[in-house]
Amino acid sequence: MKSEIIFLVEEAPEGGYTAKALGEGIFTEGESLIEIKKNVKEAVLTHFEESIRPKLIRLHFVKEELLTV
Repeated sequence: MKSEIIFLVEEAPEGGYTAKALGEGIFTEGESLIEIKKNVKEAVLTHFEESIRPKLIRLHFVKEELLTV
């Protein structure tokens, strides 16, 4: 059993957010930060059986910025 699972959360080009778990086949989307957090938790609850479910979910927010030189 893992103690935690890490998701990379990024802004989607078309709006909203996407979240992808590292090391697991879990992907979800949401229109707002509140919705992405809810969807990530729901995805973890449905992906893992209770006996092997991680106890913590870590969200790593990735923000891409472009700079001109």
